[in-house]
Amino acid sequence: MPNMEKEIVINSVGPEIRVALLEDGVIVELFIERSDETNIAGNVYKGRIQRVLPGMQAAFVDIGLQQAAFIYVDDIISGHFIEDPDYNNLSEMAVEVEDENETDQDAVDNPLPPTRPPIEELITEGEEILVQIARSPIGSKGARLTTFISLPGRFLVLMPTVDHIGISRRITDETERSRLKGMVQSLRRGSFGYIVRTAGEGISEEKMVQEMEFLVNLWADIQQKYQTMSSPALLHEELTVTLRSVRDLLTHDADRVTIDSPSVYNSVFSFIEKFMPRLKGAVSLYAGQEPIFDAYNLEGDIARALKKKVWLKCGGYIIIEMTEALVAIDVNTGRYVGKHNFEETVLKTNLEAVKEIAYQIRLRNLGGIIIIDFIDMEHKSNQEKVFNALKDALKKDKAKTNVLPMSDMGLIQMTRKRIVQSLNRMMCEPCFYCDGEGVLLSRQSICNNIYREALRLSQDIVGDRISLRVHPEIADLLLGEANEIINLLEKKLERQVIIYPIDTFHLEEYNIIENYKGSNYEDLRKFKT
Repeated sequence: MPNMEKEIVINSVGPEIRVALLEDGVIVELFIERSDETNIAGNVYKGRIQRVLPGMQAAFVDIGLQQAAFIYVDDIISGHFIEDPDYNNLSEMAVEVEDENETDQDAVDNPLPPTRPPIEELITEGEEILVQIARSPIGSKGARLTTFISLPGRFLVLMPTVDHIGISRRITDETERSRLKGMVQSLRRGSFGYIVRTAGEGISEEKMVQEMEFLVNLWADIQQKYQTMSSPALLHEELTVTLRSVRDLLTHDADRVTIDSPSVYNSVFSFIEKFMPRLKGAVSLYAGQEPIFDAYNLEGDIARALKKKVWLKCGGYIIIEMTEALVAIDVNTGRYVGKHNFEETVLKTNLEAVKEIAYQIRLRNLGGIIIIDFIDMEHKSNQEKVFNALKDALKKDKAKTNVLPMSDMGLIQMTRKRIVQSLNRMMCEPCFYCDGEGVLLSRQSICNNIYREALRLSQDIVGDRISLRVHPEIADLLLGEANEIINLLEKKLERQVIIYPIDTFHLEEYNIIENYKGSNYEDLRKFKT
């Protein structure tokens, strides 16, 4: 099987920078950097406890953001609690190591730690605390914090609060794993913990010493700022999305980087020259006249990743619905009718859907609970084929996933680790027209609501007629197909009803106004159902 060609394409326009990872010319991951609070995972803050919630075993922390961050009891280190050095939830602590394969399998598989004291015994309101962003704010949820600090470098991740040495599971050679572990043990200061990253394979002792010294000095600088700065305060800011992508993807996940902005190119080149000098030749400045994402045909795929319906080549399609609690994905045969029998048609559609679903999950950065409703298959062997195909397709995804076997109802439940916002939440906002509901009342329902509300207000109406101010489409309906509603209303109220179309009204919005002797008394209510 030929090696897959991988490339990083960086587009900088105004205040937004987009970083795309391409595999054989197809975009598989997209990172967006803006000058806001959406990409702050890895930042270290001096915060102040705002409120302790014993019932949830969590607390709100003021770290200077618009929205309070929160921390769970399991993410708190305290002098009152002796940490078990053999326990290490690396997937939470190494917050900046975006590739889950960087973690050490032995540590992750260890049993749970001893029982912790309740949160009210660990922290108090008003107390200052050193924390790191474990997950950026997502939707209405504030940032999630941890006191298990992790500071990633080029080859190592320093974990100053944990006595553990781990080796990236992507380093498979046992001799090299032993060499690296022994080198870290002999060079580290005190009980600082380290993870050797994939890029550390083959690293010399001299480079490891330099990296350890850099990370230890960085930790000392953070501690010094914590002692001198008042809370809330930002003590350490992670690298930009651009530099993080270059650092984490270039060595193993990409062969070259193409950038369309001279200023961003200079920044990336300086970073590589300092930390990854042998890769200087992999960075190039885009010189084409056409926008770089257009030249690589990426805009269409990005726009497609924001739509609910995604068509499959066979004629079937999938529907992706995001909710607050989970993501639901539905597979349909669509226009595909097959050639032989229904079971074969269903299997082929499901198998093609598997590849697209895994691709869309990765590109859209969907996280949390994901429920996939495949088309029902009668044969258990076909269900197994679809389940195994999904697991294989997800192997390309660096985020940690857990997939359960298909249920008797044709559902597959899975989870995917979420650290940053999904593409949809990053690039879209709730519809100002429907307030994010996704649906509007039917026009007939709005007419019926107007009728009921007018009757409800009939005792307050003293004028000799009433006016209905409505959206033009509702006016057309009331004067046409739904004219019976107006006739009934005039009969019940024994008053004339006059309809005024208002172009600026929301479809569901209307006014009921009483008129008396030529004067309008607009003291009745304005409605948006």
